[in-house]
Amino acid sequence: MSWVVRSGSRSSRSSGSRKTTRSRRASASTGSSTGCITRRGLRMTPEDLGRAAEVLRGADRVAMACHVNPDADALGSMLGLAHHLVARGTEITYMLPGLELLVPPNRFPRSPAVMVTCDCASFDRLGMLEPSATAAKELIWIDHHRSSDGSGTIRLVDPDSSSTCELVARLIDEIGGELTRESALCLYAGLVTDTGRFQYEAVTSQTLRLAARLREHDFDHARLSQVLYEDNGAAYLRLVGRALSRLQEVPEAELVWTYLTQGDLVESGVGPGDTDDLIDVLRTAREADVAAILKQQRDGRFKVSVRSRGGHDLAVAAAAFGGGGHRLAAGYTSEHGPAGTIERLVQVLRGQPVTS
Repeated sequence: MSWVVRSGSRSSRSSGSRKTTRSRRASASTGSSTGCITRRGLRMTPEDLGRAAEVLRGADRVAMACHVNPDADALGSMLGLAHHLVARGTEITYMLPGLELLVPPNRFPRSPAVMVTCDCASFDRLGMLEPSATAAKELIWIDHHRSSDGSGTIRLVDPDSSSTCELVARLIDEIGGELTRESALCLYAGLVTDTGRFQYEAVTSQTLRLAARLREHDFDHARLSQVLYEDNGAAYLRLVGRALSRLQEVPEAELVWTYLTQGDLVESGVGPGDTDDLIDVLRTAREADVAAILKQQRDGRFKVSVRSRGGHDLAVAAAAFGGGGHRLAAGYTSEHGPAGTIERLVQVLRGQPVTS
């Protein structure tokens, strides 16, 4: 997902679909919201925050990107910052407004002077925009994933933050200026979804104070909630039924899991990105600590999403398969079928050697 933002001007771009703005809302996070140490031992400091704000205040043009298959935290943090930079008070057209700024990758700057990435743990998660990020003169990397590789010339990485939207709110405060209704709406949407409606352990008093501050702005909270959580088609609900009919338990690993094939997705007409809520249904099973859903991609591999109630560090588990994420929410891609994928996941959850 790519954007170009011109500070102080209104840019007319091709728009995306409303469906894109719907949340893929499942990312959990951990801890408190003080300073951070990433996996590579890089610490975000107040000086980093100040430097990022200084760069953005002085930039005439800023390129922005978030990870592929963006969720509401990725979109909300990027759009919230974008709206603050352009400082315009437009009427809300989308629940996550700003799609008029969208540009295709081939129109994205190849060597931007200033580029911001939001909610992206690694360069490869930028997809086709990775070359632009590596070529940027100033790359402001804003992320809260524990598996973040700490890229960028300015690193605003805090795995203890509830969401990237919370980090962006801190950056906006540092930049200064009045927070617009559009920015508040975008940040609120990402904050709500990435905290699981404020139920995950990363939620702090600071998180709730931010939510209250954002809610002071005049946007339709009830409508936003409906779009994020109560806007499913009948085809999606039938697909949920199919997935739940395949639910299996692995008591020795405290695991429940299910899967969807490409055939399921094609037959239903539901896109892979619109099935991310399924994991939230699975994780309600009281018999398990870990829930997993496997979704087959077009290349035959399975995208694996895992969630924990707190008894397992899933960032570590996913890393064993080349993935990553947070302690309680992570993901990876498997080249094995459902049975082989679950066999290997169970081995990791039980602390056993993984079958090659």
